[in-house]
Amino acid sequence: MIRSYLKPTPFKIGCLVVIASLVLFNFFGSRKPQLLTSFDNRLTDLMFTIRGKKPTSGQVVIVDIDDASLARIGQWPWPRNIVADLAAQIHHAGARVIGFDIVFAEPDRTSPKNHLDGIIDLLATPVAEDERNALRANPSLDHDLILGDTLATMPSVLGYVFLTSPQHGLAANTPFPSCTIHLDPSSTPLPSINFIQASNAIVNITDVSQGESEGFFNVFPDPSGTIRKVPLFMALNDVPYPSLALETMRIGLGKQEVTIHLSQQVETARKGILGITAGGGFIPTDDQGQLTVNYRGPVKTFPYLPAADVLAGLHLDRLKDKYVLIGTSAAGLLDLRATPFASIFPGVEIQATLMDNLLGGDPLTYDLYTEIGLTYALVAGGGLLLSALLAYATPLIGALAGLLCLLATVGGSYFFFLNNKIIGITYPLLTIITVFLVVTLSNYFFAGREKRFLRDAFGHYVSPDVVSEIIKNPANLSLSGQVRNLTVFFSDIRDFTTISEKMAPTQLGRFMNRYLTAMSSVLLEHGGTVDKYIGDAIMAIWGAPLLDNDHAARAVRASLASIRQLAELQQELQEEQQGEIQIGIGLNTGEMNVGNFGSTQRFDYTVIGDNVNLASRLEGLTKIYGCRILISESTRDAAGPDFFCSFIDRVRVKGKKLPVNIFEPLCEGEPAGELQREVTSFQQALTAYQQRDFIAARQIMSQLHEQNNRKLYRLYLERIEVFLSAPPPPDWDGVFVFTSK
Repeated sequence: MIRSYLKPTPFKIGCLVVIASLVLFNFFGSRKPQLLTSFDNRLTDLMFTIRGKKPTSGQVVIVDIDDASLARIGQWPWPRNIVADLAAQIHHAGARVIGFDIVFAEPDRTSPKNHLDGIIDLLATPVAEDERNALRANPSLDHDLILGDTLATMPSVLGYVFLTSPQHGLAANTPFPSCTIHLDPSSTPLPSINFIQASNAIVNITDVSQGESEGFFNVFPDPSGTIRKVPLFMALNDVPYPSLALETMRIGLGKQEVTIHLSQQVETARKGILGITAGGGFIPTDDQGQLTVNYRGPVKTFPYLPAADVLAGLHLDRLKDKYVLIGTSAAGLLDLRATPFASIFPGVEIQATLMDNLLGGDPLTYDLYTEIGLTYALVAGGGLLLSALLAYATPLIGALAGLLCLLATVGGSYFFFLNNKIIGITYPLLTIITVFLVVTLSNYFFAGREKRFLRDAFGHYVSPDVVSEIIKNPANLSLSGQVRNLTVFFSDIRDFTTISEKMAPTQLGRFMNRYLTAMSSVLLEHGGTVDKYIGDAIMAIWGAPLLDNDHAARAVRASLASIRQLAELQQELQEEQQGEIQIGIGLNTGEMNVGNFGSTQRFDYTVIGDNVNLASRLEGLTKIYGCRILISESTRDAAGPDFFCSFIDRVRVKGKKLPVNIFEPLCEGEPAGELQREVTSFQQALTAYQQRDFIAARQIMSQLHEQNNRKLYRLYLERIEVFLSAPPPPDWDGVFVFTSK
């Protein structure tokens, strides 16, 4: 009946959460909600922070137009002859290639040719028109030509910007990269490839655009504003164009071809991109050709050389055989982005990181299929295991299991991250947290109901310590009927009817409350379970509801303590002139059925069976033998040798076929010398009695009766007189048969 209050219900609720989570994940498929993606990104940012700075390849150097360089050279834009000098210095230092994270989209207004006529007009001597034209054609007066001619002499890549939304009034521009692009498979139509589409481009002016190639430096932040992916290719009018970092790397490697590997899935309308090959190994991308940037660290993880220092001929030895990017970190030039390491991060260092990823072949990859497999495994396996542990184990084990699941999930994701793979774990983490919270709350509410039920059910039966133990470990409790070895206790007030007739009802009620409270306290203190009160009678159990291997000894000890407690109560009653009371106690140990028995409207936790009836009979026999406590032989044996017991008789009680040896426990430990001598004499008398030597038995019993006028001795003397006048039959076995209760 109590099973509905116990643990299977929270476990089933946890299972339902797991099933719902799996169904929801299956519904999402590859269309992960933006909220989950955002959480995954934040976790990835945290893993970047935990991993910290990672060594670069050492092949990429940034020549920085920083604030100090602007202070020394002048405000941006610099005259392009200065930019040409900067490029020349880098080239002469032995750089492999120079990439510009800058676009020269307009003519240099500082070129002397733009101011030539005004200067000539200021001269005192007039200049002929043909001489004016000759001066205008002099390339040394055109900073754009100077820069273009300089770049034409060295491996260089100019940057430009793609526009992804139409700009009205802007002329159509087309970049001119120098790489040869192959498609794999080669038969794939360009319009069917899933490139990020551009509508136009802001390119370098023709005079400047004399370098070996060009590449776009577009970056696209995610909804949080963080740069996580950078496209290696974009399409303009369905024609693919390479990025600045890709072209700079390719030219530095001295390669001409770039292969774009495409998905072979025929059911998709647009072909996804798998990755690229450019002079080295395969570089994986997402299906739009974007590389997930494996950031090396915070700002200035790469070497930065101030542009003014390079112009002055400083640090040139650090440029030999390097891939050099020219860009700016100056705040006023607004080329600052957000990355997992910093909210202000120079755009040129993002390009440097991208190039370093390409050179090292270690960009991050988003493994969708591994994520799906791990999500199913973590949600199903981890969720069900956690539900079981939370439902059936102790709260500490459940909490540790929940923490372990979380740590294992995060640790597994971090392991993949260290191996350059991103696995989204937000969904399994949320599922595990949800399972933990739901099952824990279910445990709380169900455990609260269970504790209230157990406290109500046993609070008046057993001691508070036992109730606490039941509540702490309800798994040790069984309320359904089961056969167990127990000790059952019955006590009753002698001549209660006579006593009650002398009291008014209110006085009798107060007396009973006082008596039952005193006796019950003793039983509870000794670990007993008060089963019920039947008028003036008390029924108690040892060994249930909690297991107790020492139940017989506890029951005997409690019975002796009850007699001592009664003596104290007796003294109080005599002082109050309320008369004297005596009680009888019967104990029996054996197998009996314990559990909840009753109707559907009301049940009672109790014991039933033959051994229970025997204990009740023994309690009744105390009146006949004049003993305060009678126990069966099974109780005497189970209680152990620590109790001093006197053999009383061998009887066959009503309703039992087999005879039972009954004993009276007199004390715990060694008895006083006088008591021991009396018991020894009594045992000698019983031995003679059992051997049919009734004359010897009468002699010893008479001496005992003279010394101690006990009802027990008178009972045996009466039996002996009967047997002397009418001897028992030859098959008499010494058993006295009771025909009434």
